[in-house]
Amino acid sequence: MNSQTRSRTETITDGQQPSVAVIDHVARVAGVDPLELEPLYDAIDPDVLDTVCTAAGFTTLEFDYCGYTVRLRRAEENVQIDLESELPDPTRSSDTVDSEPSA
Repeated sequence: MNSQTRSRTETITDGQQPSVAVIDHVARVAGVDPLELEPLYDAIDPDVLDTVCTAAGFTTLEFDYCGYTVRLRRAEENVQIDLESELPDPTRSSDTVDSEPSA
């Protein structure tokens, strides 16, 4: 099965908690209100996420959340959020219709 991958990147601003930034970014990319998303703690402990991403020596962290692979990575002095989602192959139809030949 062929698929396409879509990636979106955002930099976490100073003073913003990584857990909140992930929720906000996923909601924007998905086009939904953040309150419509499943709880982040179903994917990762938000306190651990905030602590790990701000710790000295942090490089990368990856987890799945709401149909996206979320990758947080150190980029110079900032942390960036990369979202990757698998999209269906546009050449394949998701709708299949069974039809019988008419007589």
